[in-house]
Amino acid sequence: MKKHIHMNAFEMNTVGHLSHGLWRHPENNRHRYKDLRYWTELAQLLEQGKFDALFLADVVGVYDIYKGSKDPAVREAVQLPINDPLLLVPAMAVVTEHLGFAVTFSTTYEPPFAHARRMSTLDHLTNGRVGWNVVTSHLPSAAKNFGLDHMVKHDKRYEIANEYLEVCYKLWEGSWDDDAVVRDVERGIYTDPNKVHYIHHEGEHFKVPGPHLSEPSLQRTPVIYQAGSSDRGRAFAAKHAECVFLEAPSLELLKRHAQDIREKAAQYGRQPDHIKMFTGLSVIVGRTREEAQRKYDEYAKLLSVEGVLAHYGGGSGYDLSAYRKDEYLEYAESDHIQTDAARYTKHSPTRKTVGQIVESMGSLSARGLLAIGTPEEVADQLESWVEQSGIDGFNLRQFVSPGTFRDFVELVVPELQKRGIYREHYEPGTFRERLFGQGVRKLPDGHPGTQFRQLAARI
Repeated sequence: MKKHIHMNAFEMNTVGHLSHGLWRHPENNRHRYKDLRYWTELAQLLEQGKFDALFLADVVGVYDIYKGSKDPAVREAVQLPINDPLLLVPAMAVVTEHLGFAVTFSTTYEPPFAHARRMSTLDHLTNGRVGWNVVTSHLPSAAKNFGLDHMVKHDKRYEIANEYLEVCYKLWEGSWDDDAVVRDVERGIYTDPNKVHYIHHEGEHFKVPGPHLSEPSLQRTPVIYQAGSSDRGRAFAAKHAECVFLEAPSLELLKRHAQDIREKAAQYGRQPDHIKMFTGLSVIVGRTREEAQRKYDEYAKLLSVEGVLAHYGGGSGYDLSAYRKDEYLEYAESDHIQTDAARYTKHSPTRKTVGQIVESMGSLSARGLLAIGTPEEVADQLESWVEQSGIDGFNLRQFVSPGTFRDFVELVVPELQKRGIYREHYEPGTFRERLFGQGVRKLPDGHPGTQFRQLAARI
């Protein structure tokens, strides 16, 4: 049996997610991001295409590193204006039955107790279709927005995140017994008090007595996503993540990072096949090669290099406007996204000047994999990339919304299904079961979160 390709739609509750400048395209509906119908229509389209999930990214600050100003990002709509991603999920869940929803939330600035309830609520409302993309935040402006003078150090953010997850696991897995809610009308007992437990967490960063305020949802713990390819990020993923979003400048490095995470997961006592690996993907498909090329040319003309530079500055910490074009960019440890800082430096196969880097950013293929062509040609590329890298699937980005997703659903999905490498119907069960198999509704044995299921017996 051939390996099925898993597919997430990679989106953001904003005008400009990753295709900067393309909001100007006449067929782009990005300006409708404030309209709930935009999101319900999108969810129905993705379910038609048998996508695993809609993966919603987020930021909590403005990209103001480039030129030392917020103005380029504001002017170019670089992930601004932006609304909260979590509030979209219930509406999309109402109009779908199977599509999962992976929502981004940072562990750095807001405490875990309220967030744990928020995720339990979403898991209840979606009938077990929610995931949490765990991030630690990287923008200096975000730190200032939450009252800090400086960003929390990169590795310190992961220390906080580890304890944050521990608190959440205790609340989700250990605070309520499965049969705590009895609804005994005759005795007047809705919930058995003996089956609801305090967690009494006292750590370096958080003090949470509990108990959890929500009764157990179908999955208890949402499917854990993680995006981060730094050494510390991969270690965190190996311990906690069930789906990992990896980015690398080559298939060889992508394969090494995926293997590294799986090996580290085994050291934690986890089953390596309980982690799905994804990488970013852009697709431009047409019924003919010429049609696809015309779309590419249209999109390339509208790409905003200024917007790309503003985005890259916030991610990497490098303000490329401060360099001469003939200067070479050197890697330096920072508290920003270390993968972004390494992309054109230590992870680049050749040494590049700033001028060369800026020129390459003017290409639609500057970030992640790009497949162009007919449905057969695109399917060939996707199948080859999965085989070469050992990943499990892709996070598909849009150039034009909803046209990019619609083209993929109508043209590429049938070709993948014909080859037997893409689902033809949804498997029954929760989001986790569709990823890992029938019966894997909760965290599988070996995951560190499961150790807190016996919390009640110890307190």
